[in-house]
Amino acid sequence: MQWSVVIPAFNEEARLPRYLEEVVSYLRTRGEPWEVLVVDDGSTDGTAEVVRAMAVRCPQVQLLRQRANGGKGAAVRAGMLAARGGWRLFADADGATPIAELKRLEAALAAGADVAIGSRAMTAAGIVVRARPHRVLAGRLFNTLAESLGLVGIRDSQCGFKAFTAAAAADLFARLGTRGFGFDVELLLRARARGWRIAEVAVNWEDQPASKVGVVTDGPRMMWQIITARLRVAREERRR
Repeated sequence: MQWSVVIPAFNEEARLPRYLEEVVSYLRTRGEPWEVLVVDDGSTDGTAEVVRAMAVRCPQVQLLRQRANGGKGAAVRAGMLAARGGWRLFADADGATPIAELKRLEAALAAGADVAIGSRAMTAAGIVVRARPHRVLAGRLFNTLAESLGLVGIRDSQCGFKAFTAAAAADLFARLGTRGFGFDVELLLRARARGWRIAEVAVNWEDQPASKVGVVTDGPRMMWQIITARLRVAREERRR
């Protein structure tokens, strides 16, 4: 199987159907085996029913249910470790990054990268990023902190569109400890520490309404998560 697409979802009954349809339609055109794993992270709405309805029409779609809301990092970890594809992508359920952007990350993996990350901070021909000003500012501040903790040269650590080879995914997600929104930084810190090759790739992206990440409510928590992740990764790598 070439691609596994993992979609973490918490109370995404309204936004998930459109993106799930887009993902399935795109993968069907590729002419190769694939799977989609939607990880329902303890939703209290009809998220699971949306996935089940699609699975009836398309058996390549699977539902993984978490009993309680464990956080985005925990949901992505569960999906990535259950995936079977040689290459594995996780994508946000809101569809901020069109699934067709997978081809850009695919090119980076084919060229030798182990981890290919979508970037809203890089520019390239044909790339359009639409984001509200306060989110642009918050993203810049967050990435400045991430760089100071060891991610020098990575301009956008938080874009929810990242791909991994099966070997890199198995290694990194088995060790992932951050359960919340700050998990991306830990993944990249571990990838750097363990010698996996990272490629950052410009992707099209558009801010979506009803975001699950609040700049004020989640920002401080994410900062604390990445600081503790940096200490944890450094401690564990010293023991190798």
